[in-house]
Amino acid sequence: MSKEVDSKKATKIGIFGGSFNPVHVGHLNSLRAVAKREKLKKIFVVPNAQNPLKTSDNIVDGKHRLAMLELALKDDPQFVVDDQEIKRGGKSYAIETLRYYISKYSSENIYLILGADSFENFDQWKNFEEILQEVNIIVTSRPKAVLPYDKEDFPKGVQPHIKDIDFKGVVKLKGGRTIRFAQLDDIDVSSTQIRKNLKLKKNVDQFLTFEVEKYIKENDVFPPLEVKIPDFREFVHFCAQNLADKKALGIKAFDLTQIVAPSEYAVVASGTSTKQAQSFAEQLARKVKEEYGVDALTMEGLEEGRWVVIDYGSLIVHVFYDFVRNEYRIEDLWKTGKEIQLKLK
Repeated sequence: MSKEVDSKKATKIGIFGGSFNPVHVGHLNSLRAVAKREKLKKIFVVPNAQNPLKTSDNIVDGKHRLAMLELALKDDPQFVVDDQEIKRGGKSYAIETLRYYISKYSSENIYLILGADSFENFDQWKNFEEILQEVNIIVTSRPKAVLPYDKEDFPKGVQPHIKDIDFKGVVKLKGGRTIRFAQLDDIDVSSTQIRKNLKLKKNVDQFLTFEVEKYIKENDVFPPLEVKIPDFREFVHFCAQNLADKKALGIKAFDLTQIVAPSEYAVVASGTSTKQAQSFAEQLARKVKEEYGVDALTMEGLEEGRWVVIDYGSLIVHVFYDFVRNEYRIEDLWKTGKEIQLKLK
């Protein structure tokens, strides 16, 4: 751990976990707002080694995420960076970290802080019922977000533990702990978007502290895609051929440089089932990583497999379940673009 834990049992503390990939002003705003609102003496910021509910190759080494957190929080002793999950390695479970703090503090003075998006699947967390029994929870949400006021609005696994919900949205649990909601005057930013901007060489000044941005550039933490993919037209053919090798159907590629579109190039392919579409997308992402050493900026839709979107910045690959592709007819959006003639082997 970066700094020693205060052993005073009566200290009211917060635990704020996440990937922090990278830490940004939205995280800092949440920390400061929650600390002030809930009168927390300290908040321990705990970067995870691996989120058990997410599979991503985009997360950078823990040493970089720790270094960035230390730089972002160095001028405020109220916030303490805790490296225990990085040191443990493997999948990071909140209950293991919380048990450590419960051994140091009175559990009624411990507040687990998490975002509204994380709270939506809270009942999928390991030993989530023990967490509800042992510590309090603070759920942060963006401005104008609708907060849950009825039991039915909460994750199903949480509902049986609710004793009462007052008019201020404070939830009293049967075990004696509480769930509080903090609606923040937040900055609309995400780590995913910041990584994408960095890889596309777009400005991120308003989202990162000066020290963190400097560290990222000096250590090449999120290198621009063009360094690894110097010729995107050649990259289009590489992706199309890889999909052809896996027996994908209806492979088409488009040059969109002369029209208004989210990317300069697009590749579309299909599978005969959602499972096959998932397999094509995963195998393509692996092959690109092996050949070019880059991860997709984002990969959306993989869990369902109906329409998987793999974003490589200047190229976006769409892998459909064939039935869904026929329904959306995405190629019609690019009629004024130019279809690339592929020479697939």
